[in-house]
Amino acid sequence: MSDFVTRVLGAAKLQVSTYEEVEADHSALGQAAVVVVLAAIAAGIGTFGRGGIGLFIAAIISALIGWVVWAAITWVIGSKLLPEPQTDTDLGQMMRTLGFAASPGLLRVFGFIPFIGWLIRLVANIWMLVAMIIAVRQALDYTSTGRAIGVCVIGFVAELIIIGLILSLSGFGA
Repeated sequence: MSDFVTRVLGAAKLQVSTYEEVEADHSALGQAAVVVVLAAIAAGIGTFGRGGIGLFIAAIISALIGWVVWAAITWVIGSKLLPEPQTDTDLGQMMRTLGFAASPGLLRVFGFIPFIGWLIRLVANIWMLVAMIIAVRQALDYTSTGRAIGVCVIGFVAELIIIGLILSLSGFGA
């Protein structure tokens, strides 16, 4: 358990060594999934009163699906479309690093606090974004943070398009 907590704290501290460790540890996928679920639960608690239990459960399921989709999109863009010469990665490495990048999202549990809850959620979300850029950079073995930012931006646009298509095809986009 202390190994897991150490990894969560290291990822939240944006320690490159932690991201390299989980990237290399094939057994860390379950731990990464736990981080994603815990961050989703924290976000649900932080928005207490905004929805029922159904919405809370849907948010957790959506977080897990979103993590897998985001990892797949960034992996394809970063390793197939925009690799650097030393890029050597697989989807599991991307999923593990991105899962741990959700660790700052644990702070969203405090999002319900009057007057400052919105600020806590904002800081946590920005922190998660920075962690995701580091996770992508490390998983793709990039030397350029700018390239990792580019992959994240392109991936975000691609994810929005995919979600928009799914919503429009399902009738929710109308």
